[in-house]
Amino acid sequence: MQFYFAPMEGITTWVYRKAHAEVYGALDKYFIPFLETHEKRDFKTRELQEILPEHNEEIRAVPQILTNKAEGFIKTARALQKYGYEEVNLNLGCPSKTVTSRHRGAGFLALPEELDHFLEEVFDALDMKISVKTRAGKDSAEEFGGLLDIYNKYPLEELILHPRVQADYYKNEPRMECWREAQKRSRNPLCYNGDLFTKERIREFCRVNPGEERLMIGRGLILNPGLCSHSTKEQFAEFQERLLNGYLERGLSETSVLFKMKELWFYQIHLFSDTKRYEKQIRKAPGLSEYKQITEKLLRESEWRPPV
Repeated sequence: MQFYFAPMEGITTWVYRKAHAEVYGALDKYFIPFLETHEKRDFKTRELQEILPEHNEEIRAVPQILTNKAEGFIKTARALQKYGYEEVNLNLGCPSKTVTSRHRGAGFLALPEELDHFLEEVFDALDMKISVKTRAGKDSAEEFGGLLDIYNKYPLEELILHPRVQADYYKNEPRMECWREAQKRSRNPLCYNGDLFTKERIREFCRVNPGEERLMIGRGLILNPGLCSHSTKEQFAEFQERLLNGYLERGLSETSVLFKMKELWFYQIHLFSDTKRYEKQIRKAPGLSEYKQITEKLLRESEWRPPV
């Protein structure tokens, strides 16, 4: 089984990816949170930090591009190719209204003819691997059949399907009928993405879908960084330390680092039992010193109970 780490803006930074691979062992692919295209300028400093080869050593990183303009995608992909990237990923999955209102991300799915022309231009112009991460549609799962017909026209490196529509956001159950249709009709290799939060869910997916070899996991790996490998409290403590020190060494302010660490604990505190008092204390910690004292005590005293 191949495991991919889904991109999560603001969370799966190069510091996070590096720490994760060092502590838990590298996954098969790490997708870099989406880059927006800028036809009239180069990468921003923040974007450049994410794609620099030296920040992605010893992992297989795949940049994701968010756009509905073929010219911008082509320019960005060629720039990434100069940095040594052999594959880029098109984001057709982001459900955020600020993105979809401009017909990007999952919003582009509402324009199938334009999407078809976009892919035609991109594949004619580029000599590199192109994968697509998609939802099943914009408003209705009935859209998926037509979208799959479009994807089947092009030699995708892989089609990564999150079987919800944009209107679902992350609510409701994944629309597995769309996944089954993809299994039957896709001419491209498939990768499943959606609601794989525990080892049991992964096992169940594999039992029901024998032969599938690729899984992309996002929120499940944020909740439990060791989801795809053996995970211990000691590893988790090391991961937290590497992250905190990595952000400080990167030059982030203590306030910014504190915010990032608190954001992760919102998910990861569920790896421990009896943590209500710690959860409140972490949330209200005024500085890194207080934060460290609280989390060190939590790690000493709370029972390690990741979901199975």
